[in-house]
Amino acid sequence: MHLLNPGPVTLTERVRRSLLQPDLCHRENEFFDLQDEARARLLAAYDLNPADWSAVLMTASGTAAVESMVSALIPAQGRLLVVDNGVYGERIAQMCAQYRIAHDRLSGDWTRAPDLDAIVARLDGSAGHSRFSHLAVVHHETTTGRLNELASLGELCRARGIGMLVDGVSSFGAETLDFADLSLTAVAGTANKCLHGVPGVSFVIARRTALMQAVSRTYYLDLGRLARLQDERGTPFTPAVHVYYALVEALREFAEQGGRPARHRRYAALAEQVRSGLAERGIESLIPAEESSVVLRAYRLPPGVTYAKLHDALKAAGFVIYAGQGNLSKTLFRISTMGEVTPKDIDRLLACFAPLTL
Repeated sequence: MHLLNPGPVTLTERVRRSLLQPDLCHRENEFFDLQDEARARLLAAYDLNPADWSAVLMTASGTAAVESMVSALIPAQGRLLVVDNGVYGERIAQMCAQYRIAHDRLSGDWTRAPDLDAIVARLDGSAGHSRFSHLAVVHHETTTGRLNELASLGELCRARGIGMLVDGVSSFGAETLDFADLSLTAVAGTANKCLHGVPGVSFVIARRTALMQAVSRTYYLDLGRLARLQDERGTPFTPAVHVYYALVEALREFAEQGGRPARHRRYAALAEQVRSGLAERGIESLIPAEESSVVLRAYRLPPGVTYAKLHDALKAAGFVIYAGQGNLSKTLFRISTMGEVTPKDIDRLLACFAPLTL
């Protein structure tokens, strides 16, 4: 079965076999060697200096990494502006409400890019409230496949001394992230998307200066404590040891295959193969290719074809796709090209659409 959903991904045999390595006690040096390698390789994915940046691991899904980042890096007297143009932007706002973090939510049309003029107006018009300390945005909003452009947001944040928190869960490892941007404070990511690891471990890449000022609003996901203990070759809880094996093996494979630039090229070629093939069959993209991520794209369901019918027909042929979300669930389907997917697989996928689009 080929998984064309936005994670978990179809694994390579190499990563799958890595799960069969010896059992380790998480309090022994052998495990801490594994943890150190994972953290170093995550920083190397974007050529980051470990003196300036820390990769903080946690046994949890990508959502937990975002929650850990938001709950720890907004100071007690801080205020967050959540830029929301999809389900995952909504989720960040819900996290803030859960933790009673002062925040404003700027919601936009899910099919459109964030409105920079509206963001400027909100950042500069916070009369009656404390000024914003941070802005949070989802880099690749998998609700629609849109890649939210970060450079302009970073410029706005730098001009105002605001830190930017990025949900990079479905972009880290494939899309460009400008860690040289001084506004960029932290990025949350996960093993089981563009890195082609196994579900169960996620991470936050954070500036060390930000971690030194982290607050503690949660217990298990306390980012400051996790960072401190991992720097000391420790861990506060029992991590998913075999999932760490798989992450390290996936990161080794990632580096050997050419790292992020090569992964981006691979995804871009497969995504264009899907887009052009579906267009030939009369199936429209929701968002123009130049505004979309190479990781996942959304398409309009053909007339007279329900998602259930399309999903079941493709699953019978060996492919798992994904539905639209929220109010788009009855009109869209989504296809991701992460994981062990080849051009031949996409050719076979496209052939399955012929009887559905006649």
